[in-house]
Amino acid sequence: MNSIKLKSTEELQVMRESGRLLALVFKYLDNLIKVGTSTMEINDLAERYIIDELKSRPASKGQYDYQYTLNTSVNHVVCHGIPTDTLRLKSGDIVNVDITLEQGGFIADSSKMYMVGEVTPLAKRLVNKTYEALWEGIKVVKPGATLGDIGHAIQQFAELNGYSIVREYCGHGIGREMHEEPQVLHYGQKGKGLVLQEGMTFTIEPMINQGKAKVKMKKDGWTVVTSDKKLSAQWEHTIAVTSDGYEVLTLRDEERP
Repeated sequence: MNSIKLKSTEELQVMRESGRLLALVFKYLDNLIKVGTSTMEINDLAERYIIDELKSRPASKGQYDYQYTLNTSVNHVVCHGIPTDTLRLKSGDIVNVDITLEQGGFIADSSKMYMVGEVTPLAKRLVNKTYEALWEGIKVVKPGATLGDIGHAIQQFAELNGYSIVREYCGHGIGREMHEEPQVLHYGQKGKGLVLQEGMTFTIEPMINQGKAKVKMKKDGWTVVTSDKKLSAQWEHTIAVTSDGYEVLTLRDEERP
């Protein structure tokens, strides 16, 4: 427990601002991610917007020697897809765009799925159910709940809908560092694991596969794909545990009531 950094009221206020700015990046990209756009163009647009317009730092760039601002994971890519000039989005693609932003010394982390052009009903269902699974996990966050409660809620929802949960990658604590304690698994048992406390901040970011859960890493050492080449989807938010529940620090305008 000592390794978990509880955030003060002042620190949470800074994280709230980082999250607000990150939500603006997705709003900016919403009309730019379309048929014919390359994943490198998405990266470059986001980088310039973060630096020039938001006066912030793209926190992923340089982290673990990664040289880009974001990850673009298309279709059967589970996570950590590297932007490239040669991959241009086509009608029917689904793509996860995962971005981090640092402002005032604190980092926000979020990802969003985009459906490009005419997407099949099965692909659309996967994207939508993964989003719902994210919220099933978020809704159980409160002081006294456990990390196992979060994982259980996500796993149960995904599996009831016929999908599988990727187990090799998980959510994580976040603050001054992109990756802090604890690890937030997207599967688990109710009542098990770390008990949540006010002031904890972490990401919830389920990766959900259309087929089997098994994944593999490509030779580039970054890109993770489904072993059966079936589709995968992911959504992510940065969450704070409040005195009576949760606050989504990276909430986007279209998600607000």
